[in-house]
Amino acid sequence: MFFTTFLNALPGAVAQGLIWGIMAIGVYITYKVLDVADLTVDGSMCTGAAVCVMLMTNGCPMWLALLASLVAGMLAGLLTGIFHTIMGIPALLAGILSQLSLYSINLKILADKANQPISWRNYYLLVSLNDVKSPPVAVKDGTLVFNPIFITAILIAVIIYLIYWFMGREIGCALRATGANQNMSRAQGINTKFTTVLGLMMSNAIVAFSGALLAQYQGFADINMGRGAIVIGLAAVIIGGVIFDKIFHNFALKLVSVAIGGIIYYIVLQIVITLGFDTNLLKLLSAIVVGVFLAIPFWKKRFFTKVKGVK
Repeated sequence: MFFTTFLNALPGAVAQGLIWGIMAIGVYITYKVLDVADLTVDGSMCTGAAVCVMLMTNGCPMWLALLASLVAGMLAGLLTGIFHTIMGIPALLAGILSQLSLYSINLKILADKANQPISWRNYYLLVSLNDVKSPPVAVKDGTLVFNPIFITAILIAVIIYLIYWFMGREIGCALRATGANQNMSRAQGINTKFTTVLGLMMSNAIVAFSGALLAQYQGFADINMGRGAIVIGLAAVIIGGVIFDKIFHNFALKLVSVAIGGIIYYIVLQIVITLGFDTNLLKLLSAIVVGVFLAIPFWKKRFFTKVKGVK
């Protein structure tokens, strides 16, 4: 009974894991590359969802609504960047201020409503929960539809390729250098304020795009849909890092490991839910999962690394 229920729910868990994996790639840029703790993502994810849904329900083409969600996410990252670099507010507090501001902004985007639906029956959606058990590409009622697992995997591949290409350019190297050592970067003539803002904009653009996909997938945008997103993003980053760090050394493969981490996280959640775990305690479970995986590298060094010269 458990295995049947779990297998039926598995495609949905994988699809959600991939969508949140895109969000985790955005978190990776700030957390690992830029070395900045950015809490803006809890607000910018909802911003992307709200912009996408409201534009589509008002007649905007789906692809243009997705593009607008990217731009909205960039603006959210720019806001945090201004707080941090121009106003001198620490990155953590700057993210909190942006997140707080975005709650009101998102509510206004959603026309002062906490929830706005968007049905696959009335709109052409790139990803939809309704198609999660369909073939990769199918025709329903004369309309071409894609399995969300298939289309999201392609989107992740494109995003990873673009990020990998960008990080190989001069500006991308400057961004990575800023995260590695700001003082040395400034000594080399790098404008670290610009690269920090650029990294925040890139990160939140990807997060907002993920929010737009999630809104299409679940059929609505909700004012609270981004709450706790940073925890899920960190979980995916950390799970992927702990499992694949010894195998994946290439930067692009590290991004792949983040996406896989998102899938693993949602599969674990699905197993727990199928076992009858109280869903009201899922946030607690998420915190425990993140805490354990954060502790694993420390435990390895503390208890499993042999000291040189000691047998």
